[in-house]
Amino acid sequence: MEALSEQEIAKFLALHLKEWGFEKNTIKRDFKFKTFVEAFSFMTAIALVAEKMNHHPDWSNSYIKVSIVLTTHEANGVTQLDFDLANTIDRLYKNYICDETTSC
Repeated sequence: MEALSEQEIAKFLALHLKEWGFEKNTIKRDFKFKTFVEAFSFMTAIALVAEKMNHHPDWSNSYIKVSIVLTTHEANGVTQLDFDLANTIDRLYKNYICDETTSC
């Protein structure tokens, strides 16, 4: 799988992954939750998907914050695989932030 150009990445992020940033051959995003348990549960849900995709994020967790960095190490940059995982992560996140008091 070949790494995408900076222009391709910027265009895709602007159209489809507006909350994600691009930095040093990676795409990244921070997520916040109401509780540590929600944050950890979110990471667990991602882990199950990432394992099926055989594409694993670089991430960290500090209490209610989860920071995720995606890159395809074999391609030394961002590929469609990173976009696919980022889209899935965003869909999973909506399960945690969308309730009867928010409009999603």
